[in-house]
Amino acid sequence: MSDLDQVTLKAGDKSVDLPVLKPTLGNSCIDISRLNKETGLFTYDSGFTATASCKSAVTYIDGDAGVLLYRGYPIEQLAKQSTFPEVAYLLMNGELPGRQELSKFDRNIVHHAMVPESMEKLFSGFRYNAHPMAILCASVASLSAFYHDSLDLNDPEQRNQAAVRLIAKVPTLAAAAYRYSMDLPILHPRTDLDYVSRFLHMMFGVPGESFELNPVVAKAMDLLLILHADHEQNASTSTVRLVGSTGANPYASVAAGITALWGPAHGGANEAVLTMLESIGGPKNVETAVAKAKDKNSHFRLMGFGHRVYKSFDPRATIIREMTHKVLGELGINDPLLEVALKLEEAALKDDYFVQRKLYPNVDFYSGIIYKALKIPTEMFTVMFAVARTAGWVAHWLEQQVDPEMKIGRPRQVYIGHADRDYVEMDKR
Repeated sequence: MSDLDQVTLKAGDKSVDLPVLKPTLGNSCIDISRLNKETGLFTYDSGFTATASCKSAVTYIDGDAGVLLYRGYPIEQLAKQSTFPEVAYLLMNGELPGRQELSKFDRNIVHHAMVPESMEKLFSGFRYNAHPMAILCASVASLSAFYHDSLDLNDPEQRNQAAVRLIAKVPTLAAAAYRYSMDLPILHPRTDLDYVSRFLHMMFGVPGESFELNPVVAKAMDLLLILHADHEQNASTSTVRLVGSTGANPYASVAAGITALWGPAHGGANEAVLTMLESIGGPKNVETAVAKAKDKNSHFRLMGFGHRVYKSFDPRATIIREMTHKVLGELGINDPLLEVALKLEEAALKDDYFVQRKLYPNVDFYSGIIYKALKIPTEMFTVMFAVARTAGWVAHWLEQQVDPEMKIGRPRQVYIGHADRDYVEMDKR
C-alpha cells in the first residue's frame, strides 16, 4: 500500500493534484475522476486491468501471495468449516450468521426453490440439443416476468427477496436445464433436503426411487460451490455491476452475468480442460502433450494451468486437489480421461518448465475432473459454475444498490476511425 496521499500529474502547462485512495488491503488507487475536467484528458487501460471500477467490501484477492478472502475470512477456513448456504449468507450480509439466522435463511431458500410450473413450457421451446447455458440464461432472465410486482429497487426488503430468490431458484433452473438436455423428466425441489443434496437430487434423482447420496460426493459439490462463490471484479461480476448500474432488475443483471460466464476464457475454462484431455487421447500421449506445450512453435496449450490473477498458486486449487483424489478413490472410476488428467497433473508439478513459470493446476483443472467423475456432461460444467457464482453476483448487486457513489457505467474509448468526411454519392464511389 502506498504512503502517498496524492499524486501530481502534469499535462503541458497544466497540472492537477489527484487524491490517492487507500484500501484496507491491496494496492492504493489514484482517483482520476477530476482528470478530464481539469486537463481534458482521459486514461487508456485495455481490459481495465489497472483500473478499479468500484469500492467493494465483498472479496479480496492477493494474486502474488495466493490469498482469497470472503468478507475477510480466508477461503481455506471457509472451505474446511463452512457450508455453501452459510457462505452465501456471509457474502450477502457481510457477517457469518448465527444458528437462528442461518436456519431462517435456509427456510427462506427452501420456500423460494420452486419455479413457476409454466416455465416448463419455456424449456420445451428449446431445441432438444440446446446448450444448457442458453436455457439457464433465458430462464433466469424470464424470472423478472414472474416477479415484476416486487422489483422496486428502492425497497431493501424487495432487493433482499430478489437475491434470495436467485440463490434458491438458479439450482432448480440449472437442474431442469440438465434434465431437459438429457430428455429426463424435470424434478421438483425436495424441501426435506439441504441445499447441495436438493440440487443433486434434482440433477440425478429417479422418480419413484429412493435417493441415496454419497457423502463424499455431497461434500465435494459443497466445496466446489464455496470455492466458486465469488472472485472479486471478474468479467461476469463486472458485467452484473455494469448492467445493474443502469437500474436494470436483478434477474436481468444476473442473466447478463451468466452470458459473460459462458465465455471459454472465463467460466468455460473447465469445459476447455476436458476438451484438451480428449485431444490428448490417452495416458501414453501425456509426455508428448507436455513437450508440445513447452514448444514455442506449437499452438497446443495446457488448459487449466496457471491463472491470470494468481501469480504463485491458486489457493482454491490447493483445497480442491485433495478432494478430487478423494472422489476418484471413493467412486473407483476407471476412466481413461481421468487417468490422463492425473498423469498430466503429476508431470506438470514435477517439470521445471512449469514449476519455474508457476503454471500449477488451477481450480478449473480439478473441478473439471470432479464433474467428469460425477458423470456430469461437459456442457453442464459452466452451468455448475453459475450456480455457485450466483451468490457472489447477488452480493455485489446488493452492495452496488446502496453505494452513494454509484454511476451508470460508461467507459471511454480511444477513437481510431476516420476523421470527419463528406458523404459520397452512390454513382461516384
